[in-house]
Amino acid sequence: MMIVRPSEARGHANHGWLDSHHTFSFADYYAPDFMGFRALRVINEDRITAGEGFGMHPHRDMEIITYPLSGAVAHRDSTGGEGLLRAGEVQRMTAGTGVLHSEMNGADEELHLLQIWLLPSRRGLKPGYEQKSFPESERQGRWRVVASPDARDGSLTVNQDVLLHSTLLGKGEQAEYTLAPDRHAWLQLARGRGTLDGVELKAGDGVAVSQESRLVLTASEPVEALLFDLA
Repeated sequence: MMIVRPSEARGHANHGWLDSHHTFSFADYYAPDFMGFRALRVINEDRITAGEGFGMHPHRDMEIITYPLSGAVAHRDSTGGEGLLRAGEVQRMTAGTGVLHSEMNGADEELHLLQIWLLPSRRGLKPGYEQKSFPESERQGRWRVVASPDARDGSLTVNQDVLLHSTLLGKGEQAEYTLAPDRHAWLQLARGRGTLDGVELKAGDGVAVSQESRLVLTASEPVEALLFDLA
């Protein structure tokens, strides 16, 4: 069973410096049928103008993954984590018992990113920060795990039973994924256009998947996509 969440159906907020689309309910946007999916709580697609961003603000009891599509994020948090995050790199921050952080546009161009929140496996975790690079060569034409509960294959460690994969596909390329019994998936098409098991998708679309085993993503134009394998 697959349920498509069309890009144009997402919540939208334009604050001038920030243009944001919300796949699930977030802030003032409320969609009772899309409060999240399994442990996945937030996917926001943000575009932030140069010189702007989110100043220091608090979070707690959430696993936050930042995935830049273009531009650079200047990150700083109260755990001592600090750095510049560019496309091809992924960051995980465990908010746990409480953390302050800021995310600013760190370049002289528009910043385009996905901000992802996952409910943690338990509350009250020690706050933490981690960032890693995943070169295009490791993601081209295949699913590359970028976050997992056991840091498999050099991925980020996330405190939840989820495997997050990323792929880049050229026109006509396919990436196949086998979903184990009793597992669920969310596919987010970040860029491009293609099909998932024959269902047409465009940039910004998401798909909730349950009771399926074999998923085949085919690119009709160059694609960047994320796949969440969830309990």
